[in-house]
Amino acid sequence: MVANANLGFPKIIVTADLMSSITAQLPVLVVHGLWDTEARIDPLVRGLKARGLEHVSSFDLQPNSGRAPIAELARQVKERADALLAKHGARQIDLVGFSMGALAARYFLQRCGGRDHVRRFISISGPHAGTWTAFALPFAGVREMRPGSALLRDLDSDPNPFGDVEVHCLYTSLDLMIVPPVSSVLKNAKSVHRLRVPLHRFMLHDRQVLDLVAGLLHATC
Repeated sequence: MVANANLGFPKIIVTADLMSSITAQLPVLVVHGLWDTEARIDPLVRGLKARGLEHVSSFDLQPNSGRAPIAELARQVKERADALLAKHGARQIDLVGFSMGALAARYFLQRCGGRDHVRRFISISGPHAGTWTAFALPFAGVREMRPGSALLRDLDSDPNPFGDVEVHCLYTSLDLMIVPPVSSVLKNAKSVHRLRVPLHRFMLHDRQVLDLVAGLLHATC
């Protein structure tokens, strides 16, 4: 299913019933992108919290420059996910990845056992089919984001890449970082939402994006 921006978005109304359910929510792990930090991804984290999602957290990928292979970043995602599961006594988390972080989160699901512990994966502008801008830098992780890279071919080869994980993809048709923008679409996604947000980075704090992501995370089925 492809949803265009002009078709409308879920409206999150914070009611007493919603607030009383917060303690039962799954923890949400947000994974940032290239050159980002926990601080720079904070508009997304704060935006989700403001929409009734209390247990939302992020962390710093090291390094964030694209010099590390995606597998190394995925290992860090696994460490953080395991810590959240232990902290909250939960069996599952929800996972939100932006840009390079969406690809690291995908690798975690497919190659690090993550799909056994994740309920929903929301990918925001992730280079799942690669991006031509990745030819601008020679770093290991950036090279793996090139169209047709060995890593992307390997991930695409899985007949059932996500198991029971519910996958949703968001992207902007105006993206100049993920080229072509449709590279952000995963063929196994339950839903795909094509927006017209002016820039790649604006996906972190655009109100429509925040409403949509919160609505997907709040959904009961």
